[in-house]
Amino acid sequence: MSDLEKIVYKHGLINAVKHKGQANLGAVIGSIMSSEAELRKNAKEVSALAGRIVAEINGMSHAEQEDEIVKRGIEVVEGKKQEKEKGLVGLPGETGNVVMRFAPNPSGPLHIGHARAAVPNGEYVKRYDGKLILRIEDTDPKRIYPPAYDMVKEDLKWLGIVPDEVYLQSDRFPIYYEYAEKLIQINGAYMCTCKGEEFKHLKDESIPCPCRSNSVEENLKLWNDFNQMDAGEAVLRVKTDIKHKNPAIRDWVAMRIVEEPHPRLGDKYRIYPMMNFSVAIDDHLMNMTHVLRGKDHLANSEKQKYLYGHFGWDVPEFIHYGRLKMEDISLSTSRALAGIGEGEYSGWDDPRLGTLRAIAKRGIQSKVIHDLMIEIGIKMSDSAISWKKIYGLNRNILEEKANRYFFVENPKKIEINNIADLFDNSEYNDSLIIKRPLHPDFLDRGDRTLIFTGGVYLSEKDVQNGFIRLMDAVNINIVEGIAQFDSKSFEKARENKARIIQWVSSVDYVKADVVLDDNSIVSGYCEADCKQLKVGDIVQFERFGFGRLDKIEDDKLIFYFAHK
Repeated sequence: MSDLEKIVYKHGLINAVKHKGQANLGAVIGSIMSSEAELRKNAKEVSALAGRIVAEINGMSHAEQEDEIVKRGIEVVEGKKQEKEKGLVGLPGETGNVVMRFAPNPSGPLHIGHARAAVPNGEYVKRYDGKLILRIEDTDPKRIYPPAYDMVKEDLKWLGIVPDEVYLQSDRFPIYYEYAEKLIQINGAYMCTCKGEEFKHLKDESIPCPCRSNSVEENLKLWNDFNQMDAGEAVLRVKTDIKHKNPAIRDWVAMRIVEEPHPRLGDKYRIYPMMNFSVAIDDHLMNMTHVLRGKDHLANSEKQKYLYGHFGWDVPEFIHYGRLKMEDISLSTSRALAGIGEGEYSGWDDPRLGTLRAIAKRGIQSKVIHDLMIEIGIKMSDSAISWKKIYGLNRNILEEKANRYFFVENPKKIEINNIADLFDNSEYNDSLIIKRPLHPDFLDRGDRTLIFTGGVYLSEKDVQNGFIRLMDAVNINIVEGIAQFDSKSFEKARENKARIIQWVSSVDYVKADVVLDDNSIVSGYCEADCKQLKVGDIVQFERFGFGRLDKIEDDKLIFYFAHK
């Protein structure tokens, strides 16, 4: 069953069970067009298909329809409007021995777009007690960034995904050669020596090229001579329907000559498999039951089915999902790599990038990305992610996790006049020792200590004329940059509607830099107890935002800003 048939079938079943077993064709088509916007351009095809499928559904008993609903994991929402599908629906087909795979190209570390595939694969395998395979698809030497072999595994670990088996396609060239020869022997492929432009012209006109009629023996001879040929002199093509409505599917290339040295293999091989060939062979040999992939692979799925047909193999369940878009960020690995090389980005963890390691460096929790991908699910319609959504989910986690501290950006030193009036009181002796909870909701975590002597650092933006309260300390009046002590009374601060601001002692502080999400740096001071923090700790700087401690230098702490 094609992806389009599955969509029509789902809407038809939902309509049928809501209307006593009889689906209304017009309502089914309307439901599809309203919820699957990308199909509107194929309205005629959808309508024709819906007519056949609705008739088939209406021929079932109501019990059979309900059984199909359960079997396919379709949720029927009562009411006038069918809600958009959320979360991971059940896998179609047999689910007794689920095997799935995450198969990235090692062109760089993983980004949020990769999580769209990795997380659902990992969750489905858990749900069905199946097996997850990590297959690194490195058969294009031009798209390999050698450190990515390890980076991919590290990023998956951060997501909480541990594959059961790991394969590198570059280790499997002999297997691809074996199956290429088998395919020639069963007359499912042929060696094509046509010039590229000549073949394209024939293909576009649905005309078989002269090479297609070669005998098996002729093709085997060319195959055996393939390694001695020049690049572009010949290719191995898989036989498909030469009149297929999509020209890209007609007799696609399975193997070709590549002169580029491979980062792992060097010049060991010259004959390289195309993605559709190596992927289909591996998916079969690794017993893949369900294949999740973006809808941009719809044509590739169709191509691979021809290979399955030639060999007489069972076709796995192909499940296609929509594109993932993210505001104000590029998910292009090649652009990021170029930017790093040109010095535009500081590295793969530059906060302006959408890589998982850049996100983690800022203190975004892996659970946020995981839960977001589960919520989006694997629907065919495109999805958009906003930083606002990510920050909101992350804030829910960090509010409890992060201890509170003071940080003043662009600090300006203020000496408070008349402070002796405070210290003249026998209760004090030249300073106040102020205890403040590390977290107001978790008092068992203990306190931090602030020393107030009358000299403080304030953020430059807070040094304004008026009556202000230094948080948990004193009230002061600032006039033309000169501060006068007023009182300790919090009630008076409230009566005067004083601004309550954070501060850092002028005799007890730590230098700190905060790297913002645009990679700019805010310098300032944080309170002395921050010296006890460890790399990786996440804090909330009051009135500033959440940040993760990334590095401890001799006299300075380096934080990465997460969000407000």
